[in-house]
Formats: sequence, C-alpha cells, structure tokens
Amino acid sequence: MTDYKITRTERLVNEVIYWTLRMFVRIDADAIAQVPAKGPLLLITNHINVLEGPIVYTDLQHRHERDLTGFAKIEFWNNPITAFLFETWDTIPLRRGEADLSAIKEAVARIKAGAVFAMAPEGTRSSDAQLLRSHSGIAMLAHMSGAPILPIAGFGHENYVDDLKHFRRPSYHLSIGKMFRLDAGGVRVKGDVRQEMADEIMYQLAALLPEQYRGVYADLSKATTKYLKFDDVD
Repeated sequence: MTDYKITRTERLVNEVIYWTLRMFVRIDADAIAQVPAKGPLLLITNHINVLEGPIVYTDLQHRHERDLTGFAKIEFWNNPITAFLFETWDTIPLRRGEADLSAIKEAVARIKAGAVFAMAPEGTRSSDAQLLRSHSGIAMLAHMSGAPILPIAGFGHENYVDDLKHFRRPSYHLSIGKMFRLDAGGVRVKGDVRQEMADEIMYQLAALLPEQYRGVYADLSKATTKYLKFDDVD
C-alpha cells in the first residue's frame, strides 16, 4: 500500500469547490464520514447529473485527504477546464463503447495500492434520475481487485438547474449502505455471471434510494445476495 500525499494545487482546488458548492446547494452528506479513512475500496453510486461527483470527491478529501480516483470519459480531456480538473484529481481516462483494458488495469492497480475507486456502475447519467441497468464492469473490477464495496446514494438534486434559475438552493441528500465483498464461490466470473453480480450490487444501491429513484431495480423483492459477502469486511 502506497502513502498518499495530496498536492497543494489539489487541496486548493478541492477547498474552493467544496465551499462554493455549499454556498449554492444544501448538502446533507454527513453519512460520508462512514467511508473508511484508509484501505482499498470500491465506492459505488448512482449518477443523476454533474453535482454528485464534485460533492462526493471534495467532501471525502475535505475529511480524509486520501487517494481517490475513478473513471471519466476521455472526451473530457478535449476541454482545457475539465482536463485540468481531472488531471488534478488524477482521474483515469476511459474510452467508452469499447473494452478499455489499459484503463481497467490501471484502476485495479490503484485499488490494490490502497485507493478509493469511485464508480457509477450505470456508466452514464440517468435522464430521469432513476437507476439504469448496471454494466458488468463493476463486477469485473470488484473481482479483480478483491476490494470491499460500499454503496452510497445521492438524490434530491435532479432539478438543480431549474432551482438555480429560480434562485432556489437545490438539495443533495446522501445515504450510505453496508460494506460487502464479491464472493464468486469458485464460479468462473464471466458473461451472465458478471451481470448477475452487477445486478446484486445495484440492488444494494437501490435499497438506499427513495422508491421513485430505483428505476429498473424498483422491485427489491427480486434482490439476491448469492455472490455478496457481508461478514468480516473491515
């Protein structure tokens, strides 16, 4: 496990974003204090719009200043502002629409070195704030890294643009679940098995959301834990 030292530039950028967001958004994210201060971790969340990434990232760094990374689509590096931000945050560029093995290998290496890897398993924003079907990549990362998984869910900020236009402060509420690991139980992790694992993970996320946000995972009675292990997760 490597020692992580935040740069002065990143600390300044994080603090500016952290306090600016709190000027314009009512943020109820105290539950994020439950995220461990050290050790490898897969942090999964839903993806509604641009707010949740900066809120979660800067809140975690404000509390712990630890190695935290994730994927961002490579197109962001075409814009100098977003390129600067994601370089400052040491984000891993991802070529979407293909199996970007180099990005996956880098992510696994960072996780095994002790990083928190934040990821939205849906792979894109939800246009109606409801959960979309997860891609199977989250199961691949969890299996390859062996890291525990911690679901966090954000909601209430889906209409933030309209709120700001009408001089209303949008709200962001965050809830956090229990940590668990994937346990394949000797089964070969590929194809349908990966998707089944991903769906089990997403039901844990869905359970943290109010019903109107659960989307394709609305029926919690269908949730299974065949490949999830909640015991002995530190």
